[in-house]
Amino acid sequence: MNNFVAISTPTARELLADYHHQHPFFFATPERTLLAQGHYATVPQANNLQALSQLVDTALKAALDAGHPNPIVVGAIPFDADQMACLMIPQYLHQAGPLQMQGEHSSSTAQGLVPNAHYHIEAEPAPQVYFDSVAEAVSRLKEKQLSKVVLARTLNLCCEDNIDIGYLLERLASKNSSGYTFAVNLNGSDEGTLIGASPELLLSRNGQQIRSHPLAGSAARVPQDDEENARRCAVLLSSLKDLHEHQVVADAVTAGLRQFCTTLDVPEHPSIVSTATMWHLASDIRGVLNDSNASSLLLAAHLHPTPAVCGYPNQAARDLIRELEPFERGFYTGMVGWCDAQGNGEWVVTIRCAKVKDKQLRLFAGAGVVADSSPQSELAETAAKFKTMLNALGLAHEGVV
Repeated sequence: MNNFVAISTPTARELLADYHHQHPFFFATPERTLLAQGHYATVPQANNLQALSQLVDTALKAALDAGHPNPIVVGAIPFDADQMACLMIPQYLHQAGPLQMQGEHSSSTAQGLVPNAHYHIEAEPAPQVYFDSVAEAVSRLKEKQLSKVVLARTLNLCCEDNIDIGYLLERLASKNSSGYTFAVNLNGSDEGTLIGASPELLLSRNGQQIRSHPLAGSAARVPQDDEENARRCAVLLSSLKDLHEHQVVADAVTAGLRQFCTTLDVPEHPSIVSTATMWHLASDIRGVLNDSNASSLLLAAHLHPTPAVCGYPNQAARDLIRELEPFERGFYTGMVGWCDAQGNGEWVVTIRCAKVKDKQLRLFAGAGVVADSSPQSELAETAAKFKTMLNALGLAHEGVV
């Protein structure tokens, strides 16, 4: 982004190598790599996202007026807006181009969780309980109480030694050059680190240009089987269940952005995007703003949470999530990103992620449930989504999900 000024010009790999879990923020995208260091100011809390975006604008203006050379707000926002966000202005920000690490192995010396390490892992809820929750959701959907709900589950992992977050971040980045790799120090590390490799862009703003790239409708990727992967992509593109699930999300994003745009380009049909473990239906939605005061965070606030991570209608889906999920999502399915004093920024959906603290790691994965959903298929989808983190941990073949 032309308005984005960094204080130095290191390489992206140097920024990744310099990352330490006490740093407030690391963020790698297909366009840039950011590393924040030091603490300048904390953004106050608010009870809704629109109010939070105003507080961010105020904090950035105050930093500019006080002489900060490059104020930018970075951090994470939870799924539920009434929970505490983790947003701050760092003292220093380093920027480089994109990481080019696809397919490489980590060169770090891991001090924590590595392949063959001893660990204990527990699912919450248990797979059968999740299966039953999906079945209950399908029953509600068939009664037309709502059109879609996203149900999640977790894996809680405990290792003998402290987990090396830098090693884990590097492993995630090595397989995610087309996505968004992040690490956020949650409130001074008292709550640990939020780390992940999201494939989904909620909202980016570059001047008057905005973009959203929602994903919904998924299939697991099969390692080293091009023929089967081609078949799964073809099935995904023709699946009425997955196309409906995706259309609900694309329509909601379009409705949320239209009031802010003079033009909005929405694909007529979704396309396929891939990660190392999944295939997804995606819509690349782009527009031109009609209001230069609408920051990237304000725009993201009007989209969050999309039906891709919550459901539709929003409130009915939230109510069912509270009823059927036996844990608090926290930052999972929230958003991670940054916003500068000109309103430019990027916010991604907090998926394919984990919360790490010392020897403990909690992974999250969810699946979109519609009336035609199969509990077995949704359980399998969450297992496939866990593999993004499990691969990085060296545990993908341990049969833990």
